[in-house]
Amino acid sequence: MQYINYSARVQVRESYDIIVSGGGVAGAAAALAAARAGKKVLLIEKTTLLGGLATIGLINFFVPMCNGNGTKIIRGMAEEFFQLSIKNGYNTIPDVWKEGKTPAEPLTSPRYTTRYSAQIFALELTKLLDDAGVTLRFDSIVTDAVMENDVCQGVIVESKSGREYFPAKVFIDTTGDADLLARADVPTIQGKNYLTYVGYTVSFDTCRKALETGKIRDIYGHCTGGKASLYGTNHPENMPFFTGTSGDDVTNYLLINQKMMLENLSRDVPGERDCVTLPTMPQFRTTRCIRGEHILSTDDVYRHFDDSIGAICDFDNRHKLYEIPYRTLCSSKAANILTAGRSASATGYAWDVLRVIPPAIITGEAAGFAASLMIDGNTTAVNCNIKKLQNILADNDVMIHFDDKLVPGEELLKQKSAAATEVHF
Repeated sequence: MQYINYSARVQVRESYDIIVSGGGVAGAAAALAAARAGKKVLLIEKTTLLGGLATIGLINFFVPMCNGNGTKIIRGMAEEFFQLSIKNGYNTIPDVWKEGKTPAEPLTSPRYTTRYSAQIFALELTKLLDDAGVTLRFDSIVTDAVMENDVCQGVIVESKSGREYFPAKVFIDTTGDADLLARADVPTIQGKNYLTYVGYTVSFDTCRKALETGKIRDIYGHCTGGKASLYGTNHPENMPFFTGTSGDDVTNYLLINQKMMLENLSRDVPGERDCVTLPTMPQFRTTRCIRGEHILSTDDVYRHFDDSIGAICDFDNRHKLYEIPYRTLCSSKAANILTAGRSASATGYAWDVLRVIPPAIITGEAAGFAASLMIDGNTTAVNCNIKKLQNILADNDVMIHFDDKLVPGEELLKQKSAAATEVHF
């Protein structure tokens, strides 16, 4: 492999208290929390819309935020974003939750969840952050981190303006792929991804259905490339898994999926349907995460952590509960860099539990407030004042620790749920 060395003249831009790299739901939550804590915040997003997989990735589904018998587990800013996502669009909240009732059948109760308009949610996030005083930079990408003795001094940003240098006191990596962490040489864990690619179609049949039901969401159908599930079912035999962390790998994933999708679409009658929305980012789930001070695993189910920054539930196993240790968001190798969302430290199926929309918002909210506390206390990420952070989060309606009364008995755990989650993401 050959390399070249080159030097570049880079303009120094204004400094910030906190710079958030990546504008998915975790990044939006981190930036909002930091701004509400009174800090000067810059959010850098490589595309032209906020929300990441939850919007431009077309994974427009708030997975269940309650356990299996009617208790809301995930609250705080996740609930705020939940309501924001449906404010000016459609929803699929089960009627029992709309009516303010509390479902109590442990195997069949509908869970607190919704689908929403991805595009409208993206617009709502832009307004929310702009109104909160967050400085937004769209169509810009963080390409490098300037490090001195495990301290990030600033980031190099590439945009239509060319290369620019933005200094800050604390940085939060919410790229979803731990890109900033990797460029800062912070240890990370490589994940794998299956062949999955989904878009939206509109046809005469879906239009008729929408008219019959009176629900605008029914106007959409689906078109697919790869059809692998969350657990790898239908991933082509002998096809390597995708890392999602190299330009070649991302391009290969898109080429395979887009050609497969076109082939599938070609089987339809051309004049009777249209492909109206395709994901404008790869629909990867687990690409790369920080090797944090704690790596969440399925062994941590029902475990309490002294440094918990929020309780979460399992979207596919309705009674399982986790607490997220603050240590999943930081590394001793990065004094002033935090992470959140898909790049929080986890392994195996626990990574899937941690990376979906509501937990991503919870970790983003915690990272934003933690970054503020780091500045106020002049501390490193691993030495952030956990008690103060927990108090702030609790004041913002985050459930820090789940009640042990919510842990199901052995007999219930042996039974099969009659209302399992229908879709995997």
